Amino acid sequence: MLEQEIVIYTDGASRGNPGPGGYGDILMYKGHGKELSGGFKRTTNNRMELMAVIEGLKALKTNHIPIAIYSDSQYVVNSISKGWLRNWIRTDFKGGKKNKDLWLQYNELAKNLNIRMHWVRGHADNPFNNRCDALATAAADGKNLKIDIGFEQENGQ
Repeated sequence: MLEQEIVIYTDGASRGNPGPGGYGDILMYKGHGKELSGGFKRTTNNRMELMAVIEGLKALKTNHIPIAIYSDSQYVVNSISKGWLRNWIRTDFKGGKKNKDLWLQYNELAKNLNIRMHWVRGHADNPFNNRCDALATAAADGKNLKIDIGFEQENGQ
């Protein structure tokens, strides 16, 4: 972790796949922290993992500071770090790749940012990841859940 970087821990959860879901974030910079979370009526775990990253980036007030994102989702980390997302965009998500709406949203948010992705083992001994998991599951279990419009559209609802 660099001294002059924004750190974002993220996690997503769903109760069933699909089912009610939520995301949780912890943003940290120079000793300050902020927690974010939100829940949806019907979604998937992968969508919530990616939504956590998107909502963390949307909460930033600058694009001039490097960002370290920590996620326990290999789907999210590998899609970004290994260039899979670039290929999916180039081929217009050919072959039925899921979550196009969120991936395009992430790509737009990330294009002017210096982001490094890091994978962390979920449900292990990382207190920030564990806190994000608690935020995500509490959001999934909460009331007044939003509708995940992208999920509904992708699945013909």
